Order: sequence, then C-alpha cells, then structure tokens
Amino acid sequence: MSSLTIPKYEIWFLTGTQNLYGDETLKQVSEQSSEVSKLLANNLDAPVEIVWKPILKTAEEIRQTMQDASAANNCIGVIVWMHTFSPAKMWISGLHTLTKPLLHLHTQANSQLPWATIDMDFMNLNQAAHGDREHGHIQARMKHGRKIVVGHASELRVQKRISNWSRAAIGWHTAQNLKLARYGDNMRFVAVTDGDKTGAQIKLGFSVEAYGVNSLVEAVSKVTDQEIDSLIPEYLARYDVVSGLKPGGARHESLRYAASQEIALRSLLEKGGFQAFTTNFEDLGGLRQLPGLAVQRLMEDGYGFGGEGDWKTSAFLRIVKSMTVGLKGGTSFMEDYTYHFGPGEPKVLGAHMLEVCPSISSTKPRIEIHPLGIGDREDPVRMVFDATPGRGFVTCLTDMGDHFRVITNEIEVVKPDAPLPKLPVACAVWKPLPSLEVSAESWIYAGGSHHTVMSTAIDVEVMQDFAEIACVELLEINASTDAQIFRHNLRWNSAALKFQA
Repeated sequence: MSSLTIPKYEIWFLTGTQNLYGDETLKQVSEQSSEVSKLLANNLDAPVEIVWKPILKTAEEIRQTMQDASAANNCIGVIVWMHTFSPAKMWISGLHTLTKPLLHLHTQANSQLPWATIDMDFMNLNQAAHGDREHGHIQARMKHGRKIVVGHASELRVQKRISNWSRAAIGWHTAQNLKLARYGDNMRFVAVTDGDKTGAQIKLGFSVEAYGVNSLVEAVSKVTDQEIDSLIPEYLARYDVVSGLKPGGARHESLRYAASQEIALRSLLEKGGFQAFTTNFEDLGGLRQLPGLAVQRLMEDGYGFGGEGDWKTSAFLRIVKSMTVGLKGGTSFMEDYTYHFGPGEPKVLGAHMLEVCPSISSTKPRIEIHPLGIGDREDPVRMVFDATPGRGFVTCLTDMGDHFRVITNEIEVVKPDAPLPKLPVACAVWKPLPSLEVSAESWIYAGGSHHTVMSTAIDVEVMQDFAEIACVELLEINASTDAQIFRHNLRWNSAALKFQA
C-alpha cells in the first residue's frame, strides 16, 4: 500500500437531546436528525463520509460516543447539533474525552417557521435556538477549540463552510500520521528552516526522521535499466521533453539518471511509510544531480517537499495537499524569489532552484536541462512551466521559539508581464494582497519564512480552521490588512500567548 493511500475518512454527526421529551418527540428528533445529516452528506465538497449516529440523551451515551470517535482511526472529526435542549453538564465528560476536531452546527430541521400552525408540540420539538446556546456556553467555559457554523443545512454557504472544515480536519489527521524523511541536514547557518522537531511532533503530530544522503545514493545505484526503461515512456507521453533528453539525444543519459532518482526516492518513501521529505544541495554525497524532476514528480503525486532541509515547509506542503484532494487548482513548494516593483503594479516572481510542483499549471510542462550554478554537480533535469492565473494564497509554518505560527497571505496569480525565455525553472507570478509593500512588511514583521506553500485549490478559511484545530497562532494578510494594525496585533498576540503559557 502506498504511503499516500487515502483512507475512507468519516465525520460523525451527533445530535443532542434528553429523555425529558418522551418517546414520540425523541422519535421525531431522530428522524429529523437523520435527514439533516443526509442533506449535508449529499452536498459535502470533501472526500469524507458523514456518518449519522443515534441521538444522544444521557451523559453516559455522550461519553461513550466521544470515546468511540476518538478511538476510531477513520473518524477525523465530529459535528454536534442540539436539536432540543440538551443540558450541557451532560456533555462535560464526553468533551474531556474527545480528541478529534469538533464543529458545532447551529441549525434546525425547518428553514421556515410554519407561522399559522405553531403549537406547543412544535415548540417542544424545535429548541435548537436555545439548546445550542446552552451547549456553546459549556464549550466556551471549557475553552474547547471548535468551529461554529450557523444556518440551515440546505444553504450553500453552510455546506461550503462545513466542507472547508472537513478539509481542515483531513489536514489535521494527515499531520497526526505524517512521517517525514530528511536526507541530509539543514542548510548551514540558515535560521528559519531549522527549528524544534520534537516540539513540532508534540504540537502537530508529525515526526521528522534523519537519513544520511548516501542511503539515497545507494538506492539510486540499485535501480535497474529495466526500471528506468519502463519510466521513460511516461515522461515522453506526459511532458514536452526537449530533443536532447529524448532517447538517442546527446543528454538522454541525464534524463535516465533523473529517472533513477525518482524510482529510488519513491521506493524509499513507500517502504518507510513517509509522506514528505527534504533534500539539501549542500549535502549531495555521491548524487550526480540535485534531484529536480524526481522531486517535482513526487510533489505532483501528493508528497510534501522542502528544499535545503526545510522540514516544516515539507510537512506543511503534505498537510495542505491532503486538504485539496478532488479540487481544481494546485499546491506547491514555493519561494518568494525576486520582485517587480514597477512600472505597473508591483508583483512577486516565485520560483526555486528546481522544485516547483506542476499541479499549479494547466499547461503541459517542458522537461529541460540547464546548469544550476550551485551544488557543484552535473546539470540537473527539471520541468519548466508558468503557474496558471487564479486566486490563492501562500502560507508558512514557522517556529518562533516558544510557539508555532501559521501565516497566510492571499494572492492573485497572474501572467508574467512579458515572456521569460531564459528563465530555466518553473515559476509563478503573483500580486500579493493588499499590495506588495503592505504584504512584505507584514510578513517580515511576523517572521515569516522565505519558503512557503502556495495553493490555488482551497479557500483560506481551511487554513483558519486548521489553525483552530491545531491550537496554533494564525496571522492573516489579505485585502483589508493595514501594516500598522497588523504590527499592533503582533504585540497583543505576543502578550496573550505569554499569559496563556
């Protein structure tokens, strides 16, 4: 089984009530709860199944269900709704037990009030307006992290927000089960790509395991000609391969070596159950090329990657990619490389030495070979393309020493102002919101990294939900950001985090 095999994720739908109302009313609660659950399940835009569970009437039932949800490997979260009044003290033990993300849906079975026929039976049955407020109180008092969505289950807005949270829950589940292979160490003297790996595992769940680069060198040396021969036709079919790299071309051997790197890396990752990895151009051992094409292909398949030993970005890329399954757009390792300050609107040219994921482009990538000028090895093979225009964001996970911080910046990917005929790497050009000046100033004040995850596939709300689930600080840069207010908020956050500690 591949380390990227997608499990059959479940989100349990739990409905609160109590025995006070009698069998007839509770039967109606159960039926209406099931219908609301089905309505959500049929309109969820996420690769999860909403599983309805019997209504919860007692503290014992609640505790047992929360224990079961926490123990179920394929359950990645719960949705709770208080159809009637469900006294919140019944939920305390269960909430203490729950270890999965929670969404509180404040809804009711009916969208419209039947004004002419409302009677006491109707009032006894439909009490979510105050039942959910009782429930919300105990969660707030217990400081239980959760997402609250208000509205009828038939509303597109409600369905979208629940879908976004479901994808964040997938990301959290991915983080809890993520193993990362680090080939070589951190780039020497670089601060932001380093950090507390043990602290990250405690806080976010993923583990980072170190391997000598020569373990990769050995794996490459064991790749057979037959294995390479079977992969080359896939390159030729899926990509625009320059003539010199094709069979019979003067540099075809370089493409074959790049293929051996992909085969070896993929085998090591699958055998070790790894979903993400890093490399470092300063530590290549006996590798003849810095892996370029191999890394791009693995990212295209969903693996996380970080250059120069950047394990945080690698893990975060895999987490974000797991959230995007089934959506249009792409997600890639990225770096703010250079700026266009003008004339015209200022823009960022994002790229990396080699490793940008082709999922962010809708065009057929071109496989080329060029000198790298760094790493002291043979010219590496890589895909070259431009990112497809669209709305998206860049985000990073950074270690601030006493806590982890997620930063997001909404962007608009645009076409380059002019062709880039001599640029030998894949790239993305974007306008950061609200402007390059405010964006860069805020990002730098926040201590954001130069490596990022760029996504044009999911809403930034998914990142908000993930940060809430993970209980990490989130800083957002968007169209409404004011640099001075952003800086003040940094100070307030710093004080609040010290108070919480």
